[in-house]
Amino acid sequence: MVTVTVDTLVDGLAFPVGARWHAGHLWFSDLFTGEVLALDPAGGALNTIAEVAGLPAGLGFLPDGRLLIASTRDRLLLRREADGSVLVHADLAGVTTRRLADLCVDAVGRAYVGSRGDDDAPASTADLAMVEADGTVHDVAGALTCTGGIVVGADGRTLTVAESRAVPARLTAFTIEPDGGLEQQRVFAEFDTGTQPEGLAIDAEDGIWVASPTTADVLRVDTYGAVTDRLTIRCPYAVALGGDDGRDLFVCTSRSHVPEEALEERSGTVLRMRVSVPGPGH
Repeated sequence: MVTVTVDTLVDGLAFPVGARWHAGHLWFSDLFTGEVLALDPAGGALNTIAEVAGLPAGLGFLPDGRLLIASTRDRLLLRREADGSVLVHADLAGVTTRRLADLCVDAVGRAYVGSRGDDDAPASTADLAMVEADGTVHDVAGALTCTGGIVVGADGRTLTVAESRAVPARLTAFTIEPDGGLEQQRVFAEFDTGTQPEGLAIDAEDGIWVASPTTADVLRVDTYGAVTDRLTIRCPYAVALGGDDGRDLFVCTSRSHVPEEALEERSGTVLRMRVSVPGPGH
């Protein structure tokens, strides 16, 4: 399914995460520099979209195209307006005391926002927030061990999160109720010892690409929870599907997740490779 040709599109980053394809660009956060960036893969232009003092992680887009940003340290969900101003969309301090991580916005503008929950050893747990389009916050799932990645299926009825620090590490699925609440929590896939699922990307067949920095690979899980593809990529933390035909798999990597080291080394990259199943909408 996958060709092994890998192109390096960007290097010299600190810790790129939160990759999303939108409007012909790859959007991602360089977490430790506090920047949200947009890359034009065709022309190579890399532009700073926002600077976030609380450090940006997960990204998502409302149906009208406005950008949502998870500000990790202050537990705020920010909204970038069309004029470039950045406002508070929601305060999640009432749902979680942990650093915010990934987020995913569904077709009606509800944002599901996860938390790291891994400040302690063994890993502590954190809740999952759902933020309505008007900024109303709900606590929709509890006791998740580090929601490193979140995706919603093509039918809009299934939400899947990566429980990165669970033992064993796993993808956990929920059924999305009409009001946006989550029910029927179940294990969708479990991984071998050592795998740490972080960023997720879903394709047109509801297969899920999973970044695992601890095992230096990116793998695809089908709708039965079975691994169908595995790519060897050093230190991947986030993935996204996009490009003109939806078949470009973008992978964000960094050799260190320690802020001081990542800022000094600047080993972060954005890579691109081709896959056969496109992203949703293609």
